[in-house]
Amino acid sequence: MRLAYLFLGPAALLLLAGCGCVLSTSGGNLHTFVGCAVREFTFLAKKPGCKGLRITTDACWGRCETWEKPILEPPYIEAHHRVCTYNETKQVTVKLPNCAPGVDPFYTYPVAVRCDCGACSTATTECETI
Repeated sequence: MRLAYLFLGPAALLLLAGCGCVLSTSGGNLHTFVGCAVREFTFLAKKPGCKGLRITTDACWGRCETWEKPILEPPYIEAHHRVCTYNETKQVTVKLPNCAPGVDPFYTYPVAVRCDCGACSTATTECETI
């Protein structure tokens, strides 16, 4: 059986880098939610030569239907894997504080406008399979 792992774009990559990100629980039970939604997400934006800036933005979050079943012909499995991914985004640019001379203080990040369950697209999402 193939397992699919996904990380939600640049904002979630910051989460993996240990930025102390937090997902808002402003409504509903996140443990039982099935679907894909825009959720509030807070992370620490930083780059070499500048101080960090805590940013609250919107990101895609959720669980989507996925299944696999064996079949008799190659490739011997029929798979339907959908992930919660960005359908529409906008870019926002902020100025990081206390940057060293010669360091570009501007930091651009995506803001989710609309999210859907869909095929994993490497244009907006880091898709990994093991």
